Amino acid sequence: MPVLNFRTDERSERALAELTADGSTTSEAIRQALVDAVRLRRREQMRAESIEMANDEDDRAESRRVLAEMDELRAW
Repeated sequence: MPVLNFRTDERSERALAELTADGSTTSEAIRQALVDAVRLRRREQMRAESIEMANDEDDRAESRRVLAEMDELRAW
């Protein structure tokens, strides 16, 4: 694994102190923070896409059409 160096600032120092307060090493805390940041970014992207789709009248109409077709195919 490559070694990564970065310059901290006051804000990142406070965050790092909080993340290592449970006894985690700096490396563990940074690795977990990166994974958490990607997960959060993906969730925000999915949320934004969901809102966009919910506001897309054509997509909503298509969904209603498909649901109606499925209702017709359903056995009693």
